[in-house]
Amino acid sequence: MNKPPKEIDDAKVLEWAWSGRKPFGELLYESGELAAEIFGLAICQYDDSETIYRFSCDANWTTEQDAQYQSVAEAKQNLPVQYRNIEAHWQKYE
Repeated sequence: MNKPPKEIDDAKVLEWAWSGRKPFGELLYESGELAAEIFGLAICQYDDSETIYRFSCDANWTTEQDAQYQSVAEAKQNLPVQYRNIEAHWQKYE
Protein backbone atom coordinates (compact mmCIF):
# COMPACT_ATOMS: atom_id res chain seq x y z
CA MET A 1 0.00 0.00 0.00
CA ASN A 2 1.24 3.46 -0.87
CA LYS A 3 0.50 5.82 2.03
CA PRO A 4 0.31 9.53 1.12
CA PRO A 5 2.37 12.27 2.73
CA LYS A 6 0.83 14.05 5.76
CA GLU A 7 -0.07 16.97 3.53
CA ILE A 8 -1.02 17.26 -0.12
CA ASP A 9 -0.93 20.73 -1.68
CA ASP A 10 -0.47 22.12 1.87
CA ALA A 11 -3.73 20.55 3.09
CA LYS A 12 -3.76 18.01 5.94
CA VAL A 13 -4.72 14.48 4.84
CA LEU A 14 -7.63 13.24 6.97
CA GLU A 15 -8.45 10.00 5.12
CA TRP A 16 -7.10 8.28 2.05
CA ALA A 17 -7.55 5.31 -0.26
CA TRP A 18 -5.09 3.56 -2.59
CA SER A 19 -6.27 1.55 -5.58
CA GLY A 20 -3.36 -0.88 -5.81
CA ARG A 21 -1.98 -2.05 -9.15
CA LYS A 22 -4.92 -0.81 -11.19
CA PRO A 23 -6.14 2.81 -11.02
CA PHE A 24 -9.48 3.92 -9.60
CA GLY A 25 -9.97 5.51 -12.99
CA GLU A 26 -8.59 7.86 -15.59
CA LEU A 27 -8.72 11.49 -16.58
CA LEU A 28 -8.95 12.11 -20.30
CA TYR A 29 -8.23 15.15 -22.42
CA GLU A 30 -11.09 16.41 -24.62
CA SER A 31 -9.41 14.55 -27.51
CA GLY A 32 -9.89 11.28 -25.61
CA GLU A 33 -6.19 10.81 -24.91
CA LEU A 34 -5.13 9.74 -21.42
CA ALA A 35 -4.26 12.71 -19.19
CA ALA A 36 -3.67 10.82 -15.91
CA GLU A 37 -4.43 7.61 -14.06
CA ILE A 38 -5.85 8.05 -10.55
CA PHE A 39 -4.34 5.68 -7.98
CA GLY A 40 -4.80 7.72 -4.80
CA LEU A 41 -7.77 9.51 -3.30
CA ALA A 42 -7.22 11.83 -0.35
CA ILE A 43 -9.72 13.70 1.77
CA CYS A 44 -8.00 16.82 3.03
CA GLN A 45 -8.57 20.07 4.86
CA TYR A 46 -6.62 23.31 4.94
CA ASP A 47 -5.88 24.98 8.29
CA ASP A 48 -8.42 27.66 9.16
CA SER A 49 -10.96 26.28 6.68
CA GLU A 50 -14.11 24.25 7.18
CA THR A 51 -14.17 23.13 3.54
CA ILE A 52 -13.28 19.49 2.85
CA TYR A 53 -11.43 18.63 -0.35
CA ARG A 54 -11.12 15.34 -2.16
CA PHE A 55 -7.89 15.20 -4.13
CA SER A 56 -7.60 12.69 -6.96
CA CYS A 57 -3.92 11.80 -7.31
CA ASP A 58 -1.56 9.95 -9.61
CA ALA A 59 0.76 7.14 -8.45
CA ASN A 60 3.08 9.70 -6.79
CA TRP A 61 0.31 11.48 -4.85
CA THR A 62 0.43 14.46 -7.20
CA THR A 63 -3.00 16.10 -7.38
CA GLU A 64 -4.62 15.76 -10.79
CA GLN A 65 -8.12 16.93 -9.81
CA ASP A 66 -9.87 18.25 -6.72
CA ALA A 67 -13.41 18.86 -5.52
CA GLN A 68 -14.88 20.73 -2.54
CA TYR A 69 -17.39 19.33 -0.04
CA GLN A 70 -19.02 20.27 3.23
CA SER A 71 -18.16 16.99 5.00
CA VAL A 72 -15.92 13.94 4.81
CA ALA A 73 -18.99 11.73 4.29
CA GLU A 74 -20.11 13.85 1.34
CA ALA A 75 -16.64 13.62 -0.24
CA LYS A 76 -16.72 9.83 0.00
CA GLN A 77 -20.27 9.48 -1.30
CA ASN A 78 -19.73 11.68 -4.34
CA LEU A 79 -16.92 9.88 -6.13
CA PRO A 80 -17.19 10.55 -9.85
CA VAL A 81 -18.20 7.58 -11.97
CA GLN A 82 -14.77 7.56 -13.68
CA TYR A 83 -13.13 6.74 -10.28
CA ARG A 84 -15.16 3.63 -9.55
CA ASN A 85 -13.14 0.98 -11.39
CA ILE A 86 -11.81 -0.14 -8.00
CA GLU A 87 -13.74 0.16 -4.72
CA ALA A 88 -12.21 2.78 -2.39
CA HIS A 89 -11.30 1.42 1.05
CA TRP A 90 -10.84 4.56 3.15
CA GLN A 91 -8.28 4.74 5.94
CA LYS A 92 -7.81 7.43 8.56
CA TYR A 93 -4.41 9.09 8.35
CA GLU A 94 -2.31 8.13 11.35
